[in-house]
Amino acid sequence: MTSTGIRLHAPAPGWAIAADVVVVGSGVAGLTAALRCEAAGLRTVVVTKARLDDGSTRWAQGGVAAALGEGDTPEQHLDDTLVAGAGLCDREAVRTLVTEGPGAVRRLIATGAHFDESTEGGLALTREGGHHRRRIAHAGGDATGAEISRALVEAVRARGLRTVENALVLDLLTDADGHTAGVTLHVMGEGQHDGVGAVHAPAVVLATGGMGQVFSATTNPSVSTGDGVALALRAGAEVSDLEFVQFHPTVLFLGPDAEGQQPLVSEAVRGEGAHLVDADGVRFMLGQHELAELAPRDIVAKAITRRMQEQGAAHMYLDARHFGADMWEHRFPTILAACRAHGIDPVTEPIPVAPAAHYASGGVRTDAHGRTTVPGLYACGEVACTGVHGANRLASNSLLEGLVYAERIAADIAAGSTAGTPHTRVPAPVPHPASPEHPLLPPESRLTIQRIMTEGAGVLRSADSLTRAADRLHALHTEAREALHEHGKTSEPGVDTWEATNLLCVARVLVAAAARREETRGCHWREDHAERDDTAWRRHIVVRLNPDRTLAVHTTDTPEFPPTVHGAQPTHRPQEQSQ
Repeated sequence: MTSTGIRLHAPAPGWAIAADVVVVGSGVAGLTAALRCEAAGLRTVVVTKARLDDGSTRWAQGGVAAALGEGDTPEQHLDDTLVAGAGLCDREAVRTLVTEGPGAVRRLIATGAHFDESTEGGLALTREGGHHRRRIAHAGGDATGAEISRALVEAVRARGLRTVENALVLDLLTDADGHTAGVTLHVMGEGQHDGVGAVHAPAVVLATGGMGQVFSATTNPSVSTGDGVALALRAGAEVSDLEFVQFHPTVLFLGPDAEGQQPLVSEAVRGEGAHLVDADGVRFMLGQHELAELAPRDIVAKAITRRMQEQGAAHMYLDARHFGADMWEHRFPTILAACRAHGIDPVTEPIPVAPAAHYASGGVRTDAHGRTTVPGLYACGEVACTGVHGANRLASNSLLEGLVYAERIAADIAAGSTAGTPHTRVPAPVPHPASPEHPLLPPESRLTIQRIMTEGAGVLRSADSLTRAADRLHALHTEAREALHEHGKTSEPGVDTWEATNLLCVARVLVAAAARREETRGCHWREDHAERDDTAWRRHIVVRLNPDRTLAVHTTDTPEFPPTVHGAQPTHRPQEQSQ
């Protein structure tokens, strides 16, 4: 599959680094891939948007799921994952996850990550929504991501991997044959280089995390602006399942106008026995699902939203007063501190909570080895769609997916090196100038996009809301293009304008996919199509970006997921249309 030729407007690279592999992102997926590639003897460069430990991984509270406990098995973990995925998981991808997962966690521990232990000396395991077993390993009570990040960052520094921090990735470089040849990037003042540069490499691993900042309120950090998905689309890669954005049910409610990153109240709090209640203290999850508060996240988020609508309330409550001060201080110190910082003491009062954008179950479409439909371009972690999560990610499977598929990517890249040695030739990139048909958006468009998406494509969606959202998003691009053509005015290249342009790209694809899926499934909730429809919609929605910036949308049945990669077209392409 060849590049679309679409590029962000940016200065030409003023410097370059040569490598065998460039990993973009420094969360659990990116750093695991980088460490494994370096161990295989590959010259590896890590590019990250902020500091090495500033990505989404450090914010993960609950833990990492794996069949590590007595009586638990990968098959039981597989069953729970398939149920949560609401009929759209790729069974073999899940089987890979749950069978290779325990070993991947043990290797993470060997790398230096310290998980909480039980009084008997083994791993202390807890439960979260959708799990029928205690299989969530955690660290620091509710600081699992921070501990994993610490261990991986220390390992990267100890092994002397080359890193470029504070660098926003811009576009994929390709050679004359359409093969990956590296990336362009912009270092934001504090990195090793100044301005726009390039890393030339025949293999690029996207591990850029999520796109939660496309909504007004999210648990994602400010750097999660969908840069990896947007880059992949501009490069000609396919994305899949982007309509399935998981809204975490229990995010600390800071008011109806709260925007940006919101404090998460981990599902592990419910796993330890907290109750969801309304203003009258009624436990409304009883009778909704056999697991009550520990139902899969989509079910809990819908139940909270429905109760809010019924009662005209802006939030519900999470009641864990029965934990007592000691348990709060030792098991959930991070959450306790966050609540108290906002004037709420969960030891003595219920916590106000409401759903907020949390995790993208879809992303850049990959095969079982993390390969995308662009030769030499890989993806892992939240930016990828491996088929593991289906229509709704099972709690704490995200860190595990990052570990397992990052290791698979590194093995595939190493196997592709001549005679097991590093690449000796870095392909020469072919320049693709940015088109005047694709201007940058002004920085203030970011807030506009977020509000459009929250209103039209949030927890509740309908044909009308999605049509309005699509029209308003299209208008943003039209206004920027007309300003350039008619008045010669365009936004200056820079981090704010690049991020706004990336957000518009992923927002358009998300809305197009959500409009196409005329059913309610997993974390995709259509008010006008309230039932799940396995006859018509047990399939995936796949989107490509055409050179003229229209979207090519088609569906593919579950057995065909993922497609043959690296240039081959999918064999089944019904209902394809441009929009």
